[in-house]
Amino acid sequence: MESLVKISNQEVEVTHRSFAVEMPDTTLGAVVTGVKLAEISDQDFAELYKVWLDRALLVFPGQHLTDAEQIAFARRFGSLEIEMGVLTNLKDDGTVREDVNDDMVKVLKGNMHWHVDSTYMPVQSKGAVLSASVAPVEGGETEWADLRAGYDALDDATRAKIEHLSAHHSLKHSWAKLGYTESKDSSYNGYGLNETEVPLRPLVKVHPETGRRSLNVGRHAHAIPGLSPEASEELLDELQAITCQSPRTYRHRWKAGDVILWDNRATLHRVMPWDLSLARVMRHTRIAGDPVTEGWERAAA
Repeated sequence: MESLVKISNQEVEVTHRSFAVEMPDTTLGAVVTGVKLAEISDQDFAELYKVWLDRALLVFPGQHLTDAEQIAFARRFGSLEIEMGVLTNLKDDGTVREDVNDDMVKVLKGNMHWHVDSTYMPVQSKGAVLSASVAPVEGGETEWADLRAGYDALDDATRAKIEHLSAHHSLKHSWAKLGYTESKDSSYNGYGLNETEVPLRPLVKVHPETGRRSLNVGRHAHAIPGLSPEASEELLDELQAITCQSPRTYRHRWKAGDVILWDNRATLHRVMPWDLSLARVMRHTRIAGDPVTEGWERAAA
């Protein structure tokens, strides 16, 4: 079956894949239809992988994957850092979490700030798959920003300035900025909050598969060696602000059954605020990075 690619409102035929791809007028993102992710062939997966590398973010409406199907699909991209994590404001009994000190509430509120998954860990994530089980009627969208296009938008002087700079990445730091200093759940402490060494990551990252340069910023980044704390925060804020503006952002309003795949090596993301009395249930599978290309430089905390 022929598919159509829509680029800047013009449709272009492509005949080498059986699914359709529609690209919005943004530097990242594509909506993919005509494919069942649970049954995708090797040939179509190979073509899908190419589109993913090019667009960094793929939206698959109405897939309604089971947990096992989502995990199996994510495994086609590599080993997994997290098989299945449920991000929700509901307790196990279906009631809404109301305690502002609830660790999941802290995670949800933290996710409302621009970030890249696992940059505070020894190995940064390669990508992620997120699906919606329950979506609020208003708010709770997810927004992504194109770190590649953010780098492309810099002037030559800024590129030269940041070329050899790095920043520490710390979950403890990003939680502290939100007023969170500890976790009641020991599992959160084991996932970055008890860090004794803080990764040092270059501000300019070269994508290991495409060779494209991109920025590596977000809420976990701080304390650029060689700069004062004030100058470091100012520069990081400036780079993020340049990245997180049109046409370098894509926002998705969720419907139950939607699945989104993104490249953590090329994008920032955040959750938009919503009324936390309204249910939101998301299922998250995180693809592990390659230690050779997504590993850290050790630096003192």
